Amino acid sequence: MKKNKEKKKFEFPTAFTVLFIILILAAILTYMVPAGLYAKLEYDSEQNIFTVVNPEGEVSELPATQETLDSLNIKMDLSKFTDGSIKKPIAIPDTYETIQQSPQGLLPVIMSPIMGIMDTVDIMVFVLILGGIIGLVNKTGTFDAGIAALSKKTKGKEFLLVIFVTALIALGGTTFGLAEETIALYPILMPIFIASGYDAIVAIAAIYMGSSIGSMFSTVNPFSVVIASNAAGISFNEGLTFRIIALILATIITLVYIYYYARKVRKDPKSSIVHEDMDKIEERFLKNYDPNNVAPFNWKRILILVVFLGAFPVMIWGVSSGGWWFPEMGGLFLSVAIIIMFLSGLSEKEAINTFVAGAADLVGVALIIGVARAINIVMDDGMISDTLLFYTSSIIRNMNGGIFAGVQMILFSFLGFFIPSSSGLATLSMPIMAPLADTVGVARDVVVTAYNWGQGWMAFITPTGLILATLEMVDVTYNKWLKFILPLMGIIGVFSIAMLVIQTLL
Repeated sequence: MKKNKEKKKFEFPTAFTVLFIILILAAILTYMVPAGLYAKLEYDSEQNIFTVVNPEGEVSELPATQETLDSLNIKMDLSKFTDGSIKKPIAIPDTYETIQQSPQGLLPVIMSPIMGIMDTVDIMVFVLILGGIIGLVNKTGTFDAGIAALSKKTKGKEFLLVIFVTALIALGGTTFGLAEETIALYPILMPIFIASGYDAIVAIAAIYMGSSIGSMFSTVNPFSVVIASNAAGISFNEGLTFRIIALILATIITLVYIYYYARKVRKDPKSSIVHEDMDKIEERFLKNYDPNNVAPFNWKRILILVVFLGAFPVMIWGVSSGGWWFPEMGGLFLSVAIIIMFLSGLSEKEAINTFVAGAADLVGVALIIGVARAINIVMDDGMISDTLLFYTSSIIRNMNGGIFAGVQMILFSFLGFFIPSSSGLATLSMPIMAPLADTVGVARDVVVTAYNWGQGWMAFITPTGLILATLEMVDVTYNKWLKFILPLMGIIGVFSIAMLVIQTLL
């Protein structure tokens, strides 16, 4: 007798497997793509000199004068270096040279995740502390009580929450690059969205796309558009009005797209892309939530929520004005955790164990951040990033203005996959790309816009960015996110290229 074998259903690989596949592909590229480097120039503020490192690694010193910049064909004002606007080394135009190949074999590939974890330990500690706080707040019943109170207030107007969250985060993205910090919002907002009848995709879209649209259509973000403008030798005010208009239109397009999906899910939960996973997701985020049996939202729980939520404006101030980064943000949230321990009424042992258990829940998210960094390490050590920049800049020479702008955005999307750091890509590419605009009669602010929109557009899906850590946090696989986001990505892509063409005509 033949046994009826049930066909095994294909399961999309986990975020870790996706990253390791890309890591291996990146290592293969280091064998195929010629290694090469541009000479790099950096300002030494202590000695008031420029140091130049050529592709062979030889270091020379030059006087920090405008004449030096002009002689190197760097079309930037000296003040951009002396006032600290440009802090990172910049690529010197027309200095690209191929160098000895540096292929990344088995040992570098194995070691790269370890190096990536060491390189991102500050972000990982922040994530683990955040997990500990979420565990504490959940233990006190504060989230459940808050969700019940909010659900009563927003009944019948649930999509206003989506609009508010998306617009507010987009504002943070466009002004100071709010991105990694949004990881803290998922454990807070996910239960609220689910309790309102939406699925996990709607919550991710509101938070992640709010950040992505804001960062993509940056107006005054110092980590992208300001650095890029400085490196292009122009003021960030050039093209600002146009970028504001594009930001508003792109945010409206995104909200309309989310609205139609969210309405469909509320009418028929089975139409959700993550319908088969929602039981597991609800178990995670609404484990003890019963709308008919919720602890009272009393003064103690309100105080805990105020302390927790009060950390966010402090964090935003610290990042945007106080020079903070993840160590300072980690210190802030650790202080909040200690305060909540005292307010919780839990015993010392129970409070500590709850914090540790909460941190343990986010270990996977923290590790993904480190493994994603490994991909960049392999490509940097293989010395192929400058080669990719050299080839892409060669493609757009002597193009028609409108085509030049659109193709530049696509090329910056490609470069953004390999160089996910917005400031790193700006300082590396702008001295090379911006002068090309002069040769085709296009204003340099168009190049800055193309850079910003291109890299931001790729961030919707790039595994080397933040998306896999986000999906791991909410138990959604990468293929399901792609199914949701690719149509919107296409719409935003066409919109952006059309707007770039219009900008070249202004």
